[in-house]
Amino acid sequence: MGTDLHALLRSLRVWDAGTTTLPPFDPDTAPPTPLLLFTSWFEEAVEAGQPEPHTMSLATTDEEGRPDVRIVMLHGADAEGWSFATHVTSRKGRALAARPYAALAFYWPVLGRQVRVRGPVTSAPSEESQADLHARSTGSLAAALTGRQSEELSSVEELRRASEAAWERARENPAEPSPTWTLYRLRPEAVEFFQGDAERRHVRLQYRRDGFGWSRRLLWP
Repeated sequence: MGTDLHALLRSLRVWDAGTTTLPPFDPDTAPPTPLLLFTSWFEEAVEAGQPEPHTMSLATTDEEGRPDVRIVMLHGADAEGWSFATHVTSRKGRALAARPYAALAFYWPVLGRQVRVRGPVTSAPSEESQADLHARSTGSLAAALTGRQSEELSSVEELRRASEAAWERARENPAEPSPTWTLYRLRPEAVEFFQGDAERRHVRLQYRRDGFGWSRRLLWP
């Protein structure tokens, strides 16, 4: 007998008291800009032991309007926007070239929190993209030098050979460029903060950019 997926799903619970703390969130005390609240929540997620809090879902649409989503790493967040990187020739790179608009989602279950960010995306100059890459680990450079992201792969052995060669190049020349590697910035038009509540009275606070800065509003859960 195979696994009864529906029974397994019904057996699961979210925000188990043994692993999750649901802190109170008073939206009236939230700072005037979403970046300040994001930075605070991110720090609290790190302190609470959330594994890989810097990973996020990135949603894009291609030239035909078909959505796609994947997990990527946050490279930074500042007044210019939330940043991530990939090859401009990858599937997400091509999608962003066709439709330079995207959405991000962070989920930190140890605190029952989500953050959603949506807005237009721009690419950084090549010099800045390469500087971002070379500030990262040798493994990051080796992965970037392996290249061909999203292309069809003939075998795992082909990947092993290409990766080994890329690792050797990265170790021998830590400043070697990866011409297609690109740093992207999402400039938020809307940022939503979700705080889970044990009684399902979840708090949703949305920031929206307007001509004068940021406005805030509450949303029904």
